[in-house]
Amino acid sequence: METSSTDYLIVGAGALGMIFADQMLSESDADMVIVDRRAAPGGHWIDAYPFVRLHLPSAYYGAGSRDLGTGRIDEAGHNAGLYELASLPEILAHFDRLMRERFLPSGRVRYFPRSEYLGEGRIRSLVSGEESQVTYRKIVDTSYFDIRIPSTHTPSFSAEEGVAVIPPNALPERAKDFRRFVLLGASKTAMDAGTWLLQAGVDPSAIRWVRPRDSWLINRATIQPGARFQMAFSANQAATLEAAAAASDIDDLFLLLEAAGVLMRIDRSVTPTMFRGATLSQGEAELLATITDIVRLGHVTHIAPDRLTLDQGVVAANPDALYIDCTAMAFARRPAIPVFDGERITPQTLRGGVVCLSAALIAHVEAAYEGEALKNHLCTPVTLGEDREDWLRWTLADIAAGARWAEDADLRKWIGSHRLSGFRAGEARPETTDETRAISDRIRIARPAAVANLRRLLGAAG
Repeated sequence: METSSTDYLIVGAGALGMIFADQMLSESDADMVIVDRRAAPGGHWIDAYPFVRLHLPSAYYGAGSRDLGTGRIDEAGHNAGLYELASLPEILAHFDRLMRERFLPSGRVRYFPRSEYLGEGRIRSLVSGEESQVTYRKIVDTSYFDIRIPSTHTPSFSAEEGVAVIPPNALPERAKDFRRFVLLGASKTAMDAGTWLLQAGVDPSAIRWVRPRDSWLINRATIQPGARFQMAFSANQAATLEAAAAASDIDDLFLLLEAAGVLMRIDRSVTPTMFRGATLSQGEAELLATITDIVRLGHVTHIAPDRLTLDQGVVAANPDALYIDCTAMAFARRPAIPVFDGERITPQTLRGGVVCLSAALIAHVEAAYEGEALKNHLCTPVTLGEDREDWLRWTLADIAAGARWAEDADLRKWIGSHRLSGFRAGEARPETTDETRAISDRIRIARPAAVANLRRLLGAAG
């Protein structure tokens, strides 16, 4: 058995592991070992459906040491006028080049693809079966999210023989053989599959959508990066805090956020109860709204050629329909735990939906700060979104994180200059004007009232 030693044993070559390693390369002289079951870096993206794109601008994703994308504003399509969204090939190429051009040539990263971590420093090759023993100073466990994706998950429903059920990965190939389609699930994956069908020319009347719950969606126009959108971004922050401060109850809060353009819903006749941080453009939401055959009877439990059985009833089905299974839960909903715990580092999201900057910040804090209590104070994780109340928790956590980080001048400067903060290298920050000062004043005035009211609303919700 081969034996070796390292400073950081990183389990997982997905975004969290790769970005942690990238930041440590920039800020330390640490040696690292990366272990992953897949044959290439990229994590769950390796198994993603081919038409997937980021739902946030590319500026917020990938490694801090290099740009993802070109900083282009889309000129056509439903994202027109907004920053580009990286495609699956672009994302995979980003991580592949990061490994080949930066990590391995550094001499400080050893990579074990197609290998599994057995615990206690033991690594086993999934190809040869041979084991290696690695002693480490710290282990970085990126598996806590337990990502579940459509192509690899086990459906929770059953289907009879003759019923065509596929993951979204197979949709581009199988769609040509069908004239009727059924989307199963209310996730961003289902939205992507519906958008793909509609853009491929499928008539909306040929699509049925089994949507157990409707979701509030983040309006992508309000979270655009860079100097060009900085004033609009800040104005969105002010509007968000003002809505949070003024709301009489949770229903009122979401209506105020919708009126301010912060959040959206696909069907304005239905009050959503779900919030997972999915982000759409206004054009995408309007396109999906053209699908009007919506089944809201809970989750599907069984599919027969002539009927769908759901939690709350049975509906007739078309025997010639293609069912697209979008029911995978993506991230397992687990409680937040300390990021730093002795020799173990468990990367998690530090601000709602901001995965990559969170991983980079955790590495920066590990490299630049001493003391576990201080590190955990600066890196307090948030629970992943599921219900409307989670929007309130995300917002409170975001405000608290901003306050903690603002107390440290060096950390504040680091975040402001980091590529994943949304500004490209060399991009000038916008000048301060009377208008920007007015927006800053709105934020400063609304913030304490928003915190107090959000806490009250959460308490009332139980």
